[in-house]
Amino acid sequence: MKTTSINIRRICLVAMAVAVNVAGGQIALLLRLPVYLDSIGTILVGALLGPLYGMLPNLLSGICLGLTTDIYSLYFAPAGMAVGLMAGLVFDKMAVKGRWIFLAAFFVTLPGTVISALISAGLFGGVTSSGSTVLVQLLSKTPLGMAGSVVAVQILTDYLDRLISIFLVCAVLNAMTADMRATLGKGK
Repeated sequence: MKTTSINIRRICLVAMAVAVNVAGGQIALLLRLPVYLDSIGTILVGALLGPLYGMLPNLLSGICLGLTTDIYSLYFAPAGMAVGLMAGLVFDKMAVKGRWIFLAAFFVTLPGTVISALISAGLFGGVTSSGSTVLVQLLSKTPLGMAGSVVAVQILTDYLDRLISIFLVCAVLNAMTADMRATLGKGK
């Protein structure tokens, strides 16, 4: 288990993760991608510092984006916090590499997807700022209806988003030296 003491390196890592989340989210919005790219920093912090720290970046980036450019981000912050929590737990309990990345993405995705689908369908009727809204609207005219469409699209897009994010995080972790990881509190 990772230590939870606060130091300047960890604060800077969380701040950098917020910036990565905001940049990724804005790129996905600008390009109207069906993925979100707003949890790369969250997953990185969860992997390096554990579940409690993992919840911070998405909370802070959700507040930043919610107050500036994308009000939906604020409402979806709890889903992102679940992603950070699960990333911290998954990276702590299993070696995330090779084909295990697919299983890790599933575990990181599931709780956040449930929360996201409830927020999207319950508060917004499936219409958000994400590029996946188009898919939801198309499927909502099928027998799935709005709620079923939101869940189906959310599972697909969230899994793809987390898979991309975990792949990128693993690349960063592999590029880090043992000394770099040790100074942040994770020497393994």
